[in-house]
Amino acid sequence: MAALHRPFVDRESVIAGFTEALRIPREAPCVFNLVGVGGIGKSRLLQEFKQRSAGTHRSATIDLQVPAMRQQEDALAVLRVELGRQGVRFDRFDIAYAVLWQRLHPHLRLSAKELPFAGESEALSQIIDGAAGVPVFGTGVGLLRLLGKATSGMRQRHRVRSDATLRQLDDLTNAELADAVTYLFAEDLRDGSDRPYLLFVDAYEALVPAPARSGRAMAQDVWLRDLIVQLDGGVVVVASREPLAWAEHDPAWTEVIRHQRVDGLPMAARLELLADGGIADPAARQAIAIASQGLPFYLHLAVDTRTTARQAAAVSSEEILRRFLAHVAPDEIRTLELLSVARIFDYEIFQAVADAFDLPRHRMAWESLTAYSFVYPAGAHGRRLHQLMRAALGDRLSAGTLRDVHTLLRGLWDARAGGDHAAEDGVATRARAIREAAYCGLRAGVLDGADILAYADRAMTHGAKQGLDGVAQDLRAHLDTSSADPDLVQTALCLEAESAVLLGDAETATRLTPAIDWPLDGAPGARLALAGAHGRRIAGATGEAQSLFRQVWDHHSGPVRLRAGFCMADLDMCQGRFGDALSITQQILADAPDDDLVLRGDVSRLQHLGFRFGFDLDSSARSLETAAALYEQAGAIIGQADIKTNRAELLAWTDPPRAVATAADAIETQRGLGAHHEMGKAFTALAIAQFRLGQHIPAAASFQAATEALERARYRSGRARAELFRAFLHARTGDTAAAEASARWAIAELVAADVYPTLLMVAGHLLDALGASDERTAAVADRARDQISPPDLLPFLDERARGLVTAMLEDA
Repeated sequence: MAALHRPFVDRESVIAGFTEALRIPREAPCVFNLVGVGGIGKSRLLQEFKQRSAGTHRSATIDLQVPAMRQQEDALAVLRVELGRQGVRFDRFDIAYAVLWQRLHPHLRLSAKELPFAGESEALSQIIDGAAGVPVFGTGVGLLRLLGKATSGMRQRHRVRSDATLRQLDDLTNAELADAVTYLFAEDLRDGSDRPYLLFVDAYEALVPAPARSGRAMAQDVWLRDLIVQLDGGVVVVASREPLAWAEHDPAWTEVIRHQRVDGLPMAARLELLADGGIADPAARQAIAIASQGLPFYLHLAVDTRTTARQAAAVSSEEILRRFLAHVAPDEIRTLELLSVARIFDYEIFQAVADAFDLPRHRMAWESLTAYSFVYPAGAHGRRLHQLMRAALGDRLSAGTLRDVHTLLRGLWDARAGGDHAAEDGVATRARAIREAAYCGLRAGVLDGADILAYADRAMTHGAKQGLDGVAQDLRAHLDTSSADPDLVQTALCLEAESAVLLGDAETATRLTPAIDWPLDGAPGARLALAGAHGRRIAGATGEAQSLFRQVWDHHSGPVRLRAGFCMADLDMCQGRFGDALSITQQILADAPDDDLVLRGDVSRLQHLGFRFGFDLDSSARSLETAAALYEQAGAIIGQADIKTNRAELLAWTDPPRAVATAADAIETQRGLGAHHEMGKAFTALAIAQFRLGQHIPAAASFQAATEALERARYRSGRARAELFRAFLHARTGDTAAAEASARWAIAELVAADVYPTLLMVAGHLLDALGASDERTAAVADRARDQISPPDLLPFLDERARGLVTAMLEDA
């Protein structure tokens, strides 16, 4: 049986250092860095610190040995839940976290079932409950509006709704939004706690392994450093095997970090601990104390096994461990060996492993195992083994047994991933299950790159970007400790590039794909190329992006091909290759699964846009209604909202009176979704309809609202389109100079973006009508005409462009 009492001795100097760190008043961050080898007792010291400060400080802990806590958003959620239960309010953080979650899950609605701590948050609970069953879409402006309708907490609601950072969330990129989430966590913690606060970070080396403290590995802890540097009202205690080396990269950390070495216990303390633990024989105590080298881990093992003097004679610390394993009952040690394969485990996993290997599975067996000194809590119901014990036990298993256990665990985690979603102390349990299933399948050697990508996609669905990043992190760790499988190496690059695209990081996505010189028949290679293409498109390298999309389309036969084809057709349409765009979309619709309603809707909506920019408004209307029906059948919230915008844009040319009401509805819908680029397009449609109805003053206001929304969205081509049609308003109201300036500015932007040759033709005809054309603008219009494909479409398009200009200038 394991010892129940765990004495804590001779750490007075360490505790004094911690007490001194708490005592000093400060207005800057403070890191108290506990440094010591594995088994020295750092985790026990963190527990002691937490107990001693419970009456004076709010505190929370993240244990980086638990994989889920190594990702920024998950770690923040865990800290938020623990501190929230102590009375700290996180209203602003909760809303920002929900907005980030929604940004990464655009096809889902916000609910208490999906967010890991919605039930812990008063603000989010008020929003979701107040919606009375109506689905909630998590944008900053939408959530703040719903919060304003809540029936309680008027003063708190006013403070949150007037917060400047929250009001800007919808204008931020994904990367900026992630930074804002961390910032608001620190702000809410500072403002919402009635006591000083303490954060404990255990097992830093699990986040950044000691041999890899540079380059990509150092990037793993960027989020932790970014958080700590903003925590200027409390103390962060970080336990690590090596001193934190952050000052090597930024000397300012020198003033922030206080290193506290944790050494082996002196002889007197070792003897005291052993005596308190029940080792009565003085000779045994002396032998064990010497052999342990002062590491509490080995002293506690000796206590666990009630080592005698004869057993302790002439032993080393390794021998203490070996004799512990020999002392424990065979069934018990076998169970521990098998459980050491799992990074985290609980009673259900224990029973499944015991059943598979014909070992005791009853509650008493579980309680005996989990009472040992090397078994640590991991979340509300989970457990984990001390790193030293896990390594020692794992070394005793054959390669075949390791594979069998990993295979068993993968099945258990897969089953959990398919169950009802729930949260446990801020951790999204379904996302954790998906990650653990992928980890176990990888270690069992049964997953290839395509399998890993499928797990990553599911992790993204249920755990947002941090879910995807967790799978990627485990894959990189696996590659660091095994022979480099080319398929898995490419998969790791693919996940890194896709993560960069999610944050709009074009530079990283492009850097990872300098040239597409690998086969594209497999999913990892095709998706890596696709991510490289998206990176180039974000950066404005449209021609390079189109070339990569085409490579995937031509050389890949799996499902990635359809998305590459869609992107290729989109660029073909934007660049005037209408025949190519229509041909590709028809192929996609022929090949796409019947049940992929969203893809089929996206393709039909793209056909609508192609017909519209090609001035075939009847075909455009038919494609729009096809897309609308598909989105409605799929329940695609974003798609249905975008249909409203497109319908307003079409009606602005075919039925201006109807367009006014339709555009107003689209604007309100897109405002609720926080989609500034779509709002800008809808305002542009409203302005064109008002202009064509002779409502020049309202049209001017709508054009101004359009440009503001499009600039917030950084939607360059949409902003240029709005400015081009505002030129007609200037011309119609007699301001020819402003009309010419607007047209020239729009031309420059459309040329820079390399899009919409038919709009460049319209701009050229407008300048001709104003008598303001010159050699350069004429050359631009000629190049635009040369882009039209098929060429026999050009006379029709040129005539329609000229007719549009004439009609717009004559509209009353």
